[in-house]
This record gives sequence, structure tokens and C-alpha cells, in this order.
Amino acid sequence: MNIRIVFGFCLLTFGCLPGGAQGQQIGDANREALATDRDARTSGMRLLTLDSCRALALRNNKQLSIQKVKQDVAANVRRSARTKYLPHVSALGSYMHTSEEISILNTDQKDFLTNMGTNFVQSEGFQEGMAGISQTMTNLTPMLAQLGVPLEELQSLAATMQQLPQGTQTTLNGVGDKIVDAFRTDTRNIWAGSIMLTQPVFMGGSIVALNRLADINERLAQNSFDAKEQATIYATDKAYWQVVSLRHKQRLAQAYLDLVKKLDDNVRKMIDEGVATRSDGLSVSVKVSEAEMTLTKVNDGLVLSRMLLCQTIGLPVNEQIVLPEEEAETVAAVVVSPQLDVAQALENRPELKQLENMADMSRQATNILKAGNLPMVALAGGYSVSNPNVLNGFEKKFAGFWNVGLLVRIPIWNWGDVTYKVRASKGATTILNLELEETREKIELQATQTAYQMEEANKRLALADNSVRRADENLRTANIGFSEGVITPTTVMEAQTAWLQAKSQKIDAEIDVRLSQVNLRKAMGTLTAE
Repeated sequence: MNIRIVFGFCLLTFGCLPGGAQGQQIGDANREALATDRDARTSGMRLLTLDSCRALALRNNKQLSIQKVKQDVAANVRRSARTKYLPHVSALGSYMHTSEEISILNTDQKDFLTNMGTNFVQSEGFQEGMAGISQTMTNLTPMLAQLGVPLEELQSLAATMQQLPQGTQTTLNGVGDKIVDAFRTDTRNIWAGSIMLTQPVFMGGSIVALNRLADINERLAQNSFDAKEQATIYATDKAYWQVVSLRHKQRLAQAYLDLVKKLDDNVRKMIDEGVATRSDGLSVSVKVSEAEMTLTKVNDGLVLSRMLLCQTIGLPVNEQIVLPEEEAETVAAVVVSPQLDVAQALENRPELKQLENMADMSRQATNILKAGNLPMVALAGGYSVSNPNVLNGFEKKFAGFWNVGLLVRIPIWNWGDVTYKVRASKGATTILNLELEETREKIELQATQTAYQMEEANKRLALADNSVRRADENLRTANIGFSEGVITPTTVMEAQTAWLQAKSQKIDAEIDVRLSQVNLRKAMGTLTAE
């Protein structure tokens, strides 16, 4: 009689079992409680959808910012390469002060010219000539006087003849000084300037190769940006669904803890009534402790996952955020059949395009090196000016002249330096081509594997749904049997554990379906923010 009373009490206690009108009312109450909890959690928190998380990640990611700067750098390098086709104009100016000036005349020549009059007057021929003239004037003076020439004029003529050597010496010395000054360069202060124009005519194909290299480098920067963008979106999706997964597991862990606590409370009452042993109570208590530990781990993991998501999308790690999917009753994964197209993957994958760009750049680098063995022709012209200048003797003023010419450089012998460099560059190109082929094979395998993994994820989700339904029924049956006294607490705990595992596996399967779809899009090279 006493046992029946206890069983009746247990039946009332477990009246919240699934099934019937009472179960429906409890289920509605649970949904209302869930809605209330969701409203309480989202108040004062920042709501972020998957699209908004992707947009924030793309806007705030530092590596993407670096890639954008690299794109600008590549564009400027391409513009710089285009200028190699055009004439370049440059201006050059200089000033130089020297301690000594350039001298065209040596010291002996300068002394001779400076003392030219003195040397001439002191020469033997000049002295003899002057002596003969003086004697002639002495002989002619009486005759001229008899002819009526005034004495004063004769005396003046004699004085003039006496001053002739001194005047000749002064005059010739002055002429010599002027000649020396005329040959003076005065190059201690030299000013010079020029404007030069250079137009490449043929550079061995190096300018063409340089421009092609710049174009390929710009495409490489774009493909690098695309690869980093896809990696950022993929990392954001993983962090996003990790938060959603842990939030659902948190609610699952809380529900499981409530179950084992309820069982623990019922077993304690049964122990007090003498229909259960203390061993049963200890077993249930251990399960309660394990459930509490599991909930603690899930809570910690959820906090860390939120911090990782905030860091990924560029928000402060302590930002209070909430995701729409984490507050839903289920993840509600949409099952999609994989559409595998290996050719599309090979065409779209930015990693493969990067390797192709690098191989093309290596070939253009080889062409640039080959130009070292070819002649180079350039047209040059300009205007040069200097002070002092030598266009009209040495003049202390600015003067200049135009010039135009053709420059030709023909390599003759360099001990095979260019040949060795070309061979090394061709070897690097061969390595890149081999890596390109290997990457193609890996991408084909990766695309096939991700499609297979997507099919497997869809199958696991279907199996998980069946497992959850069986686990729910098993738990309901176990609870009824326990309330009727035909099932032990150990069996109920086993049913609860199986229910927990089935629910957890379903959450994992739903998240795997979501991530497998992202993985396939990434493998196909079509993962974008849209």
C-alpha cells in the first residue's frame, strides 16, 4: 500500500512527460519561456546576422586592408612602367669652386709676353738702331739749322728721339699684358647647367616585358585580395556557426541538467520512502555533477567563441552581441545537394590564378634578362650652358648650345653572366609550372572531397533526426516505466544520456551541413559576401 502511494507520487511528479494535452501545455510553456529568455538576452545587445558579420569582417580585416594597399601599389607600378615608353626630360645644374684656375700659357710664356717691350728695347739690334739714329740726328742738326729749321724744333725732335725706347717698351709691355689677360681662363668658379631629353628607341624588349610584368603583378594583387577575402568570409562563417552551435548546446546542457536534477530530486524522495537505495541516489548525484561540469565548459566555450567572432569581424572582444540563429529553437539547416564542377573550380580559384600569375611573371623576368645580350638604342638631345664658356674664347658669362645624338650600346663580352641568369630564371619558371600542376590536382581532389563531405553531412543530419526521435521516445518510455516502478534510475539515466548525445549530434550535424555548403563554395571559388 505504501509503495503504491510512492508510485502515485512519482507519476504526478513526472506528469510533464511528452504526449497528451498536458505535454502540449508544457511544450507551449517551454516555448514561451524560451521567447522570454530570448527577449531578455537580446535587450541591450547588438544583433548581428551572418551577412552583417561578413560585411564587418571585410571592412575591418587588417589583412584585407593590406591587400587593398598592395593593389594600389601594383596599379602605380603599372603606371610607372607605362612611362618607360615616353621621352624623359631632366635638368642638371652645378657649381664648382677650385683652388687653382686652368692656365693655357705657362709661366715662361707669361713672363715673355709681359716683358715683351723691355726685352725688345734691351735687344742688341734695337740698341744699335737707336745709336745709328742718334748719330744721324747729331750730324743733321747743323745742316737743318743752316736750312732755317728753328732750334726749338730741333731740340724737341732730339728729346722725342731720346724718349722713343721708353715709349716703345711701355707700349709693347702693355700689349703683352693684354695678351696674357686674354688667355686667362679664370675657372676657379664654374657654373654649368643642361636640359636633357632621352627617348628609348629599342631596349632589347625589356620595356615591353617590364610593362607585361606590371600588368601581371596588378592581376596578382587582385587575385591575392580575392583569396584573402574568401579566407576572411570562411573564417567568419566558422566563428559564426561555432557560436550558434555552442549556444544551442548550452541550452541543451541546461535542459539535461534540469532533467538529471529532477531525477535526483525524485530519487531522493524515493530513498526517503525506502523504495530506492542510497547507491541509486549517489549515481544520480554523480550525473548531476557531470551535467553541471558540462554546462560550465559549454558556457566558457561560448564566451570564448563570442570573443573570437568579435575579433574576426573587427569588434571589441567584450562587445555584447547576439545572433538570430542562436536564439531559434533549431539551427534549421537547409539541405542542398552538392553541385560539383571541377572545371569551374579550376577557373575560379584565386590560389590557382595567383600561381599562374607568378609563372607568367617569371617568364617576363626571363625576357628582361635576355635583353642584357641585345643592343640598346636611344635618342638623346638637350641644351647645355656654362659660365665661363669657350664658345667665343674664354668669356665670364653664360652661353650655351643645342645638341642631339643617337646612343647605341652593344654588349660584346660579359663572361656568360646574362646567359647564366637566364638559365636560372627559366629554372624558376619550371618550378612554378610544376607547382601549378600540383595545385590543380589538389584543387580537383579538394573539390571532389568537399562535395562528398557535403553529401555525408546531409546523410548525418537525416540520421541525427531519426536518432533524436528515437531518443525522445526512449526517454519518454523510460520516464513512464520509472514512474510505474518497472525501470530503475540507472536505466533512466542511460536514456537521458542517449537523449543528450542524440540532441548534441543533431546540432553538430546541422552545423556541419551549414559549413559543408560554405566549404564547397570555397572549393569552387565562388564564396563571396553576396
